[in-house]
Amino acid sequence: MDPPEALGAIERDVVACRRCPELRAYCARIATEKRRAYTEWTYWAKPVPAFGDPNARVLLVGLAPGAHGSNRTGRMFTGDASGEWLYRALARSGFANQPQATDRNDGLVLHDALITAAARCAPPHNKPTPQQLRRCAPFLDAEVHTLTRLRVVVGLGAIGTRAAYDALTRCGFNFAERPSFAHLAETVACEDSGEHRCIVLLASYHPSRQNTNTGKLTEPMLDAVFARVRNILAVQGGGAEERRLVSQRSRNRKRGGRT
Repeated sequence: MDPPEALGAIERDVVACRRCPELRAYCARIATEKRRAYTEWTYWAKPVPAFGDPNARVLLVGLAPGAHGSNRTGRMFTGDASGEWLYRALARSGFANQPQATDRNDGLVLHDALITAAARCAPPHNKPTPQQLRRCAPFLDAEVHTLTRLRVVVGLGAIGTRAAYDALTRCGFNFAERPSFAHLAETVACEDSGEHRCIVLLASYHPSRQNTNTGKLTEPMLDAVFARVRNILAVQGGGAEERRLVSQRSRNRKRGGRT
């Protein structure tokens, strides 16, 4: 099964999922209550599938759909402030054809990138439980398996980064050490078998209002994430060279030098 067909099958499984009946009930309730600004909308109110290029070399892993964002629009990081920040950065870095993300029919197209999340249903207070995350994990595993050209995984926030680490590990990629979460922290995971692929896991603060309104995450900081992704993709020579570059960055950090 080729990547577009395989991702289509995963999407259908995600949308039909009822592993967390409490979350399906919550999403349906939010779709009835709505926000005043969205009273004319018919909410999606189902699990939200991944969105983007089925041949992507870059995978972005967020936390979960927003109750009045993706749960309303049916597309990852669409319809809320987090998405406004993310898609502006993706457009500036050439991974999106436009910075606007309002609904599923707005013409947005991603190039070489796919966006997914650790949880696929909007959780109360934006906090999925460990059990809910475990129930969603097979979808992320399936997406990692399907993206045969994958080179970089960007974890958006601590939970997204941890979910990405766990998925890569379950999919047969080995890390030299478990990465700690920090903005622009990166580590490499390599396969022991098959094509011996190596994938860089790059962490970023989540573009949530909590981070952007307080200045913890600025637009230049988010741009730096995708500039680093572009740098990794531009490297020639495959996984061994990527390991060398990341090891050099790690040594520089320890010495207090340039990274």
